[in-house]
Amino acid sequence: MKKNSIIEKYTYRVEWSEDDKVHIARCLEFPSLMAHGNTAGKALLEIEKVVTESIKWMKEENELIPEPFGLKKFKGNLTLRVPSEIHKKLVIKSAEEGVSLNQYILSKIS
Repeated sequence: MKKNSIIEKYTYRVEWSEDDKVHIARCLEFPSLMAHGNTAGKALLEIEKVVTESIKWMKEENELIPEPFGLKKFKGNLTLRVPSEIHKKLVIKSAEEGVSLNQYILSKIS
């Protein structure tokens, strides 16, 4: 893998699987891919190989390559649909706390 390649910019997570007795690694930009290893480091190396091969295949097939989350520009807008009763409860809770609905929701998710 070359230095500073796109592979290094993706978001990876490694966790222990008690059921399988191995570390499982995932690349969040490619949710269907995973790899495993006896150590967290080996699992990470394996998922990087899987992502590398997947990108090669996707390029050959003219598929769209996911942009790394770290390179994306986010607007900061989030549209959320909720049942009207939950919306009403949120408005009441935010009023009770003396903040906007947006500030109330942000305080609950951050």
